[in-house]
Amino acid sequence: MAKSQDIRAKFLEFFEKKQHEIVPSAPMVIKNDPTLMFTNAGMNQFKEYFLGNTAPKNTRVTDTQKCLRVSGKHNDLEEVGMDTYHHTMFEMLGNWSFGDYFKKEAIEWAWELLTEVYKIDKDILYVTVFEGADDDGLEMDNDAYNFWKKIVPEERIIMGNKKDNFWEMGDQGPCGPSSEIHVDIRPPEEKTKIPGRNLVNQDHPQVVEIWNLVFIEFNRKANGTLEKLPARHVDTGMGFERLCMVLQGVTSNYDTDVFTPLIREIETITNSKYGNADTDGEKTDIAIRVVADHVRAVAFAIADGQLPSNTGAGYVIRRILRRAIRYGFTFLNQKEPFIFKLVDTLSKQMHEFFPEIKSQKNLVVNVIKEEEHSFLRTLEQGLLLLENVIAGTNGKVVSGAKAFELYDTYGFPIDLTALILRERGFQLDEKGFEAELQKQKERSRAATKVETGDWHIITDDLEEEFVGYDTLETNVKLTRYRIVESKKEGEMYQLVFNLTPFYPEGGGQVGDKGYLETPNGDVIYILDTKKENNVIIHLAKGLPKNINDTFKAVVDQKQRKRTASNHTATHLLHQALRTILGTHVEQKGSMVHSSYLRFDFSHFSKVSDEELKQVEDFVNARIREQLPLEEKRGIPYRQALDEGAIALFGEKYGDAVRAIKFGESMELCGGTHVQNTADIWHFIITSESAVAAGVRRIEAITSDAAKDYFASQTEAFNEVKSILKNPKDPVKAVVSIQEENTALKKQIEGLLKDKARNLKGELKNKLEQVNNINFLATKVDLDAASIKDLAFELGNEYKNLFALFAAENEGKAMLTCYISKELANEKGYNAGQVVRELGKLIHGGGGGQPFFATAGGKNPGGISQALEKAKDYIL
Repeated sequence: MAKSQDIRAKFLEFFEKKQHEIVPSAPMVIKNDPTLMFTNAGMNQFKEYFLGNTAPKNTRVTDTQKCLRVSGKHNDLEEVGMDTYHHTMFEMLGNWSFGDYFKKEAIEWAWELLTEVYKIDKDILYVTVFEGADDDGLEMDNDAYNFWKKIVPEERIIMGNKKDNFWEMGDQGPCGPSSEIHVDIRPPEEKTKIPGRNLVNQDHPQVVEIWNLVFIEFNRKANGTLEKLPARHVDTGMGFERLCMVLQGVTSNYDTDVFTPLIREIETITNSKYGNADTDGEKTDIAIRVVADHVRAVAFAIADGQLPSNTGAGYVIRRILRRAIRYGFTFLNQKEPFIFKLVDTLSKQMHEFFPEIKSQKNLVVNVIKEEEHSFLRTLEQGLLLLENVIAGTNGKVVSGAKAFELYDTYGFPIDLTALILRERGFQLDEKGFEAELQKQKERSRAATKVETGDWHIITDDLEEEFVGYDTLETNVKLTRYRIVESKKEGEMYQLVFNLTPFYPEGGGQVGDKGYLETPNGDVIYILDTKKENNVIIHLAKGLPKNINDTFKAVVDQKQRKRTASNHTATHLLHQALRTILGTHVEQKGSMVHSSYLRFDFSHFSKVSDEELKQVEDFVNARIREQLPLEEKRGIPYRQALDEGAIALFGEKYGDAVRAIKFGESMELCGGTHVQNTADIWHFIITSESAVAAGVRRIEAITSDAAKDYFASQTEAFNEVKSILKNPKDPVKAVVSIQEENTALKKQIEGLLKDKARNLKGELKNKLEQVNNINFLATKVDLDAASIKDLAFELGNEYKNLFALFAAENEGKAMLTCYISKELANEKGYNAGQVVRELGKLIHGGGGGQPFFATAGGKNPGGISQALEKAKDYIL
């Protein structure tokens, strides 16, 4: 049986012999493309070539690209694991031509590789050709049809519609017809019943697309029309996992050696068995497939620099991991972290082609383990909250809005909610949940909706030059612009110049701001600068009246200077951390603003105050040394590393790089820096915290922000001295006040306890017998802690106690409900439900457990009514 490693290698070797350059996989996490979070197709890293923004060094390339898809055609996250061929992360084998060969070579080589190198039976292969589309005025792809006709019988050529056989990058941009190759791996008896061509593109699990050859020759404009591109390109993508399935003679991607080592490890860890046919076995199989698929996606995303979080790409990774944890929890009986244990197997499998999974293994293991711990705690909390929801439900249908609150606020999976409800004899109002989910999606879409117009080309100048390292102002010509409509910002203009001093957001550094000055003195403000597909884009509210003029582009000097100070400080901070904590420290991300810097790094424990002081002193020592900037531009990547430069985590570098050196600190960096470390003035660490397991974060300030910090600290110190009547020793005076405060607190606590003890005797006399229940509803003049102590003391003395206490403090109301556990269990009373309902009378809310709960509100006037209604719960 062909091994997956050999299958991958043969593909690359084949195209290398066809004069293709083998390029490494781009990171799965995309940093500098506002249109995408993740690489979801092999062509993503080559978009700038298709758009004509950059001339490729080599017109023929090939690679295997890590991809992540969690939405879109056939790739909804909730479907993954349900069948045997859909995935979140997958590899895309591809070969590309940038204005070089076209349809003939792409088709002939694809057939040669599949049938002569991989030896796939020609009789199980079918091909599709674009049938044309009247709405776009596109004829059938006769060229592709005629090329295929020379290779395969005509009955194996199938016409495909625009949905299946016309590939588009997005609503706008390069596009073109495609030709797919499908494989039929059904048993012979099934093939005799239904011809394979009848099942092509019909979602049959064993008649699947294996390779898509895309012929990019058009550009889709904003108004929907198509125009011919100046150069024609080839973009092919073959699903590696599906190819392995065919060549290894199995009918499921999960039965290939891409997944079987992970599945065997899951079976061992969870004491389960994959491949059972009964109902419970099917659930186990689905769970094992989910875990095996999801650990790959999560591990490689973390290795590429994306930590799980609550926003953006980090939220997607967290959601994938939590889905895997949930399946393990429910169907594999895993109540403790276990997914992190699979990373070692994954690393051994894939490090040869993807070395980052080995070099970042410890980080990946620690992050996944901590996320598992955290979400398992969330599951426990969610189960308690769900119990409260069930207890508060009249009838047997649980509100979709309540279920959505659990899902949205607490991250509790909706499928787990539905499962538990079914087990308890309840139903979920699924339509209500979907309605709430749709409202949220519409709110999110409306808030972020951006409509981008077509580029208006003024001058066809692709050699846009960045001159911002050497100057902050220069004369420029506008080469193109487009209008962008956003709900948040309104109408904006994106401007591109022949050269620019504005640094575009990248490498953690924010984009420059500034202005454009016209010959007649008008000013147009540049609000931000970004890079998209290798084009530097300047965001402005207006457009110059005469677009053909020469303009003076001026960068905001103050902001640039502050940003440069902070960026240089991150380099010195990196050096300091590696010197003081150890060379295991690696940068895991950074954010460089004009007002502060943020630096994430790998480290196994909290950085102590003493270590932070040493780090701060180290950086300030480098500042005092007045180290000059040593810069090397355009040097070969390998040479820079050989000279000692550090390549930063998760970044993709070209063949030529820029190296920045201050003393012993040397890193590859495209950002802006000070000319001398003295320009930083001073470095102050403002915080140190955890980002994830094994990842710490330092925030700091320099330059003007440091000066402002010292000024504010001095002012605050003088105010404190004034309040303390200007003592000779302010520290001693503060300590004295603290000691006095502690003594007074102890006295108050003692008095309150005495008061509660005295009150207990009075309350015993107020107890009523109602339906064999000791009932008490009264207002007391105590704080929350004393009321809790009092409630439990009474509960220890009296069985079957149902008590509601009310208190008023500083204009606010508080309700506390205590119910003996016997009553709560036997009669279904629920203190949490009581305070939630009565809390409405004091214009507030709360909750807790069935035997003890509290509520707070802003309407003390409702206390008497709440006390009156308490008895209704036991009548």
